[in-house]
Parts: sequence; C-alpha cells; structure tokens
Amino acid sequence: MFWPLTTLLGILAVTLTLGWVVDRTLQRVAVRRPDDRVWPLLRRCRVPLQVVICAALLLTARPLEKLLGLEGDGLHHAVLLVLIAGLGWLTVRVVAAGLVAFLSRYESRFESRAEDAARLQRVHTQISVLRRVVSALIAVVTGAVMLLTFDAMRTVGASLLASAGILGIVAGIAAQSALGNFFAGLQIAFGDTVRIGDTVVVDAQQGTVEEITLTYLVVRLWDYRRLIVPVSYFVSKPFENWTRRDPGLLAWVTLHLDHTTPVPELRAALHGHLGKNPHWDGQEWHLQVTDTTPSTVVVRAAMTARTPDAAALLRFEVREHLVAYLRDTHPTALPRIRTGEGE
Repeated sequence: MFWPLTTLLGILAVTLTLGWVVDRTLQRVAVRRPDDRVWPLLRRCRVPLQVVICAALLLTARPLEKLLGLEGDGLHHAVLLVLIAGLGWLTVRVVAAGLVAFLSRYESRFESRAEDAARLQRVHTQISVLRRVVSALIAVVTGAVMLLTFDAMRTVGASLLASAGILGIVAGIAAQSALGNFFAGLQIAFGDTVRIGDTVVVDAQQGTVEEITLTYLVVRLWDYRRLIVPVSYFVSKPFENWTRRDPGLLAWVTLHLDHTTPVPELRAALHGHLGKNPHWDGQEWHLQVTDTTPSTVVVRAAMTARTPDAAALLRFEVREHLVAYLRDTHPTALPRIRTGEGE
C-alpha cells in the first residue's frame, strides 16, 4: 500500500512540476515578445499537457490498480481513454497556436502596405475557417480512436465497413443542410467572396462581417445588433460586398432646393468643406443638378472616402454643412411652399 501511494503522489508531483515549468518558460518568452500572440495561446496548453503527462505515467506505473486493489483492465482502459482525449485536446490547442503564429508572421510582412489590406482579410478568414475544420477533424479522429479501444467496436468493425455505403447515403440525406453549410464555409474561406471585416448588405441590412464559422456567419449591424446568417446564403443568393476589392466608396448627398439656388457658390462651399474634412480621401468629388421638378431642383453632391464608415460620416457632415450654408447665406434657396403668384 505504501509504494502505490508514493508512486501516485510522485506522479502528481511530476505532473504539476512539469506543467509549472512549461508555463513559466512560456510566460517569460511572452514578456520578452509582447507583440507575438502565439505565446499566450501556447500557455493555454498547460492543462491538456498535464492531463497527458499524468495519464501516461498512470498508464505506465499503474499505481491506481494496486492502491485500490482492482483487478482487470477496467481502470486501465479508463486511463487510456483519458490519455487519448488529452492528446486530442492538446493537439487542438497546439494547432490553433501554430495557425495564429503563421497569421502573425504574415501580418508583420504586409502591415505597412495599405494595398495588402484585402489580402490580410482573406488570409485571416481562411485561417479562421481552417482552424475550425482542423479542430473538427481532430475531434472526430479522437472520438474514433477512443471507440476503437473497445473490443465490441473492433468486433463489429467489419460489418460497419460493409454497411458504410448505406449508412453514408442515409447520413448524407439526414445531414444535407449541415453538410451544405460545411462546404459553403470552405467555399467562402477559399473562394474570397466574403471575408472577416468586409462591409456587406444582406436583405437590406448593412453591417460588417465579424465572424465566419463552418455553419454560420455573424454580421455586426450599424446599431451593434448581430445578424446570424447561414453560410449557404452567401453561395446561393446575391448580396452586396462593398469592400471586396477596394474599401473605398463614393458617398453622396441629395438635396431638393429652390430654382433660385446659386449652384456654383454651393459647389465652392462643398469644395471648401471637403478640403478640411478628414473623412474625404482627396480623390473625387462633384456637385451636379441631376433633376428638376415644378417646384425644386435636385442637387447631388458626391465624394469619395477610404472606408464605408468614413463614407457614412462624410455623408452626414456634408449634408449638415450644405444645409447650414444655404440657411445662413442663401435662405431663399431652401425649398418653400408657394401659396400665391407673388410668393
């Protein structure tokens, strides 16, 4: 009884010590490299690493069977299952950290070049989806290996393989929607139709893509609501992607004004305001009379901005400025309701 208890305590001490040493080492490296995101993620591997070490040592020394006086392979098999699950858990954490390290190095190569923003968004989306795919595959393989440790599963293995065709057809029909979303997620990730950070319009709802998974996509709307959309939507229905090639947009403001409006002066006022507005990218602008009605003229001011958010702010500020300019300098240019011939 003494030696099994001593062995068990020694295994626990070794497990805790190795976990602490690995964690302290990673913590020191993370302090030296605060900009590298991989080291905090590797520190998350401490618990699954300790599970693997402890299960491996228990599987080798088998102190629990001797301490509890159990005969047979029941407890030994349970420890083996814990070891396999721990290895799968540890592999998922390590793969996630490796993908983040790859993404960080890729970003460091192109972060100083504005024209590579679209490429970075594409790689970020692909890495995000790839991480979920790999995690799902590791979970499936881990579960399969755990099942194969049971004698009953090995015995019926031949019959399962023989009926795999029928089961595959049945599972394909039952999981048609899930499989469709799964392959749609892969198509989105590597087809570059939509990426994390893109501004999209889905069913007349404008928002920014916040997250892409294997089954759904999260769009953050302008009022901070989240729109959850199945990924199959983006491969089966049309949608607007405002930032797929170039994040820049053309913002425009439409005003209905009186026929006496001094358009050249209004155009000069717009140009002067754009020169001081930080949201204008300095590329294009114009102010034109696009239509007339019996009582008003339709004036449209258009100007470019670097991002959709900047375009929205620019549109609001230009509309406010032009209305204030006409109100203060040319009040008769604002539309009026005529009630008599002399008015």
